[in-house]
Amino acid sequence: MARAASILKLAVVILVFLLVVFMAFQLLEINMDFQIGGVMSRSVPLNEGSAKPFRHKCGLTKSCPPGNLPFRMTSGAASVVGPRVCLNDKLILSAVKNNVGRGINIALVNGRTGDVIKTDYFDMWGGEVAPFITFLKGIEDGTVVMMASFDDPATKLNDEAKKLIADLGSTAINNLGFRDNWVFVGGKGIKTKSPFELHIKNNAETNKFEGWPDVLEMEGCIPQRQD
Repeated sequence: MARAASILKLAVVILVFLLVVFMAFQLLEINMDFQIGGVMSRSVPLNEGSAKPFRHKCGLTKSCPPGNLPFRMTSGAASVVGPRVCLNDKLILSAVKNNVGRGINIALVNGRTGDVIKTDYFDMWGGEVAPFITFLKGIEDGTVVMMASFDDPATKLNDEAKKLIADLGSTAINNLGFRDNWVFVGGKGIKTKSPFELHIKNNAETNKFEGWPDVLEMEGCIPQRQD
């Protein structure tokens, strides 16, 4: 009996010893993990988690290559919200700047420097087309011309005005109708048709607003003149 008791005590001692060793290894492993984790967390820059995504000029989806002017523009929304034009990260036409109105809104831009030469708008519903024609004829060669509709851009347009706009590179101007939406970027002296033009018809079956089509939005990169 005494011998059995001794064997039992020895087994208990060995079991306790093994348990202590096991717990020691577990604590050591936890401590090492904690220290390594602490080192790794300290090696990460504090502002990495809060870094903001890069913003391109005018909010474009990608940057323009050197020698190009980034732009983003929207047509007017029904007869409520005027058009908006951003060029090279500067707002040049908007209701906030109080330089937009019903009809066709225009910004003239120096094709070399990107500087705004002039902004204006011409009422094609209640106004007259003659001042608009005079304005178009006065545009100098090498000028970038940006146009955006608001409410009604077409009722007072005549063939002469449409021809002058077509000469700036527009392909949609001859189809522009009552309360259509339209955005366009062309240039005086352009030899080809402009790639920057969107047009949506006023159609009761597809209009987003009652009596007006959806807003148009366009962005791109305008090559600057190098000569």
